[in-house]
Amino acid sequence: MPGKSSLSGSKKNMVSVVIPCYNEAENIGEIYHKLTKLLNPHPYEILFVDDGSSDPTLDIIKQFARDDQAVRYVSFSRNFGHQNALKAGIDLACGDCVISLDADMQHPPELIPELIRKWEEGYEVVYTVRDDRKNIGFFDRIASRTFYRLLNFFSETKIEPGSADFRLLDRKVVEELKKLGEHDLFLRGMVNWIGFQQYAIPFVPNKRQAGKTKYSLGRRIHLATAGITSFSTRPLKISIFFGFLFAFSAFLYGLYAIYEALFTDNTITGWASLIVSVLFIGGIQLIMIGIVGEYLGKLFLENKRRPNYIIRETNIKNEQTA
Repeated sequence: MPGKSSLSGSKKNMVSVVIPCYNEAENIGEIYHKLTKLLNPHPYEILFVDDGSSDPTLDIIKQFARDDQAVRYVSFSRNFGHQNALKAGIDLACGDCVISLDADMQHPPELIPELIRKWEEGYEVVYTVRDDRKNIGFFDRIASRTFYRLLNFFSETKIEPGSADFRLLDRKVVEELKKLGEHDLFLRGMVNWIGFQQYAIPFVPNKRQAGKTKYSLGRRIHLATAGITSFSTRPLKISIFFGFLFAFSAFLYGLYAIYEALFTDNTITGWASLIVSVLFIGGIQLIMIGIVGEYLGKLFLENKRRPNYIIRETNIKNEQTA
């Protein structure tokens, strides 16, 4: 479904813009009007994905859809999360390239023409890298750096620090992403793993236009865990290493304890060190069991083959949503 300006244009260069939304009623109007101005030279569609909002977000989107045939939307049956909302947009977008960005205006829409220019030059993935030195709090800066350091340490798939979900994907990349039926999504890693010709564009994030951030500490930890466990088995290998290390240490300590019991009278004085050792080794074991449990949990969920999202309402009429 082309945009207003595309009636005389060629579908060859059609641009799809995917915007996941969760309680963003105060921001929808601003980002819609900005996008219509920036995309006007191109055939386009704007696809809003309402992730189970409880505010008037969906009502506002519907109003825009009634007035503009370029506006398409899907509304989930409940909140399925940001990554699943992005996946839905990628699944349903019909453009020759698909651009994803957040509704809170922190991803500057003004960068979209540059993304499109790089795509027209031949790059199949044009992604953005956030400059954390401005417009971001100290805690968020430290959390972001720690996240990428841990992710790149544990994973074989390396991701550039500051990489954002503000990116452009060529149609062939979109089709490959749609083939990946993973339940626990980490799209930054998936896009990097797929490959193709990629180009990075730095940007300084804007301050949130209105509302509150939806990425709580818990959600960030979940995203980090999903990123690490989805692209590497290194944590399991590390747990094996620590298992052998502490088993060997326990064996040496056992020899020492036998010596103390048989040849000295100091067994009582070593009670504190024994308790500390048992608690320390027990804690390490629980951590390693937790790592194994995380992988087993992922296998459990993947085996169920549940959908990543359920669409409650949409104005898209095609075989994908029938």
